[in-house]
Amino acid sequence: MSPTDPDVLLGPADIRELAARLGVRPTKQRGQNFVIDANTVRRIVRTAEVRPEDVVVEVGPGLGSLTLALLEAADRVTAVEIDDVLAAALPATVAARLPHRADRFALVHSDALRVTELPGPAPTALVANLPYNVAVPVLLHMLGCFPTIERTLVMVQSEVADRLAAPPGSKVYGVPSVKAAWYAHVKRAGAIGRTVFWPAPNVDSGLVSLIRRDEPPRTTATRDEVFAVVDAAFAQRRKTLRAALAGWAGSAGGAEEALKAAGVSPQARGESLTVEDFAAIAEHRPPAARRTEPRPTH
Repeated sequence: MSPTDPDVLLGPADIRELAARLGVRPTKQRGQNFVIDANTVRRIVRTAEVRPEDVVVEVGPGLGSLTLALLEAADRVTAVEIDDVLAAALPATVAARLPHRADRFALVHSDALRVTELPGPAPTALVANLPYNVAVPVLLHMLGCFPTIERTLVMVQSEVADRLAAPPGSKVYGVPSVKAAWYAHVKRAGAIGRTVFWPAPNVDSGLVSLIRRDEPPRTTATRDEVFAVVDAAFAQRRKTLRAALAGWAGSAGGAEEALKAAGVSPQARGESLTVEDFAAIAEHRPPAARRTEPRPTH
């Protein structure tokens, strides 16, 4: 496809004019920081390696800066937007700026954390400037609900990007790192400055690339069972796993038995373990702890 027509994309003046017309003021509550730099959205699409056959899902499209660039590069784009005003305005922006592609665009007016299905063909890629306050939950929810998403590129707060891409042993390795690694091979894919946003945030941003694993770690435990171990291990990350997993296992002794059976030292700490290690531990949860676990409520 030919490079994006510069007149199609939204520049700083376009963003401010559109926001003023809609009466939109970015809110901290929803972590809204609109991208106002066309070169940045081009870079995101290029880094995401969006292909002409891709069906892209975008979360938090805002005024449509990234949406337009994605729609030029992909076969289809489905945007998920929670804000009433922004959701109502986006289809008109697409129709005005990319009329020949408007039929390849779909809008889902919903909270991304509640979305379990999308219209049209199954998504193959997730590309988004995620609101800082819900970035990790949204990312994990989308990867969990839509296994057809092969490639993901998200822009998040730089600190969150570091956590997502952290390897075992890193100081910032934790729950997001392990859970993201369950789904994908994760790496940092670049830094984004503050001046490309309106309003400019008081933190830097980073790009994170996630390439879906061919299959999750081999284990007889379910994903939820593995994630329960991860949550328990990092809830008290300064403690040894023997102590941190005592509640999960029913006792410290039970935790020690499970750890030894999984080939993990009871004196280790969560930040030294791979996702495969956590999966192995989940397989050896004491039967008594399973029986006493309260039933989940929905």
